[in-house]
Amino acid sequence: MTPRASRRYDILLPERQTAPLVLASPHSGADYPPEFVAESPLTARDLRRSEDAFVDELFAAAPEFGAPLLRARFPRAYVDPNREPFELDPEMFEDPLPGYVNARSRRVAAGLGTVARIVSSGREIHGRKLRFAEAEARIHACYRPYHAALRRLVDRTRRRFGHCVLVDCHSMPSVGGPTDPDSGRRRADFVLGDGFGATCDGAVTAAAEDALARQGGLVVRNEPFSGGHTTRHYGRPAEGVHALQIEINRALYMDERTIARLPAFPEIARRMAGVVAALAGIGRVDLAAE
Repeated sequence: MTPRASRRYDILLPERQTAPLVLASPHSGADYPPEFVAESPLTARDLRRSEDAFVDELFAAAPEFGAPLLRARFPRAYVDPNREPFELDPEMFEDPLPGYVNARSRRVAAGLGTVARIVSSGREIHGRKLRFAEAEARIHACYRPYHAALRRLVDRTRRRFGHCVLVDCHSMPSVGGPTDPDSGRRRADFVLGDGFGATCDGAVTAAAEDALARQGGLVVRNEPFSGGHTTRHYGRPAEGVHALQIEINRALYMDERTIARLPAFPEIARRMAGVVAALAGIGRVDLAAE
């Protein structure tokens, strides 16, 4: 495995890419700008509740199966790369927003835009109104380099193999939060999001589902998460790019209160290695045969 790092993201590269597979972890970043933490009314631990903590570690075996893993270093509470470039809530800003901003999305309404208003518990992140220039600076410094790196990985993989399977790796609170459609309800162990079949070939979803089901645990599709911006933006099966989102229930591998790994962490990492192996295999054989 060869790590390649930038200030905003890391790429874990295999010695040689042998699978038409790319993995991305957009929400596991934990490099919090000190001034951001100092200005927030939340504690550092409260800010971390928006992280998909340790997900990059759960999928760190990807290079062993011939696939690169891209992981953001900046935190989701600072800027969220699994959104459109400019999904922003006008109520968060002291100045008017440009006309190209998407201010009406469901995610903005929930307080979870590109620059989020709240953490997953529903508490406000910022203690003041922002200026649009501040959001724009975060997007240019973090969001755009991350997606430029992801686009390069996807395009290189598709050119080399004729197609690419992109896996967007996430974790979810064990119980639906106050802004979620399943608020207060216990969640499945794993949720696979493929846009209800729109973002990848059914064989990709089935391979991940089978690999997870064989190892135990409840696996569901598209409820309550059917895939975010990354899945929908990159997933173009007719063009040879198949995108699947995987959500892991945090209670399986971490203490959600203290944000600490549980003793079961290595076992969940082993399960994720099994999923990566299955998707590497489906990418090499089944999709190439279509």
